[in-house]
Amino acid sequence: MEVIGKVKLIGEVQTFGSNGFRKRELVVTTDEQYPQMIMIEFVQDKCDLLTSYSVGQDVKVSINLRGREWINPQGEAKYFNSVQGWRIESLSQAASTQAPPAEQFQPAPDLTSDEPDDLPF
Repeated sequence: MEVIGKVKLIGEVQTFGSNGFRKRELVVTTDEQYPQMIMIEFVQDKCDLLTSYSVGQDVKVSINLRGREWINPQGEAKYFNSVQGWRIESLSQAASTQAPPAEQFQPAPDLTSDEPDDLPF
């Protein structure tokens, strides 16, 4: 699955437990009629993927949905979901590599109005 939007927040790396579990949170605001602020967790070595990104960048984040069950002390089952990121791409860089700027094209030589227009519109 993918989330596309603008980076709203990049959290600091958090470390937990004696094993040094690492987590870093990213919030992406989607660009739709009702924008959503989606919090995505990057864990362990994936935390380092966020170092070259900044607030305001347009990104595409590849995610996995994770779910787990927890039994509380009263024996009741509780369920939790998380959104984990595993890849992030800058959309602004991707767009600039797809099409060259108009300045790179030379004008058509010897263009006259006598030539037939072969455009379908």
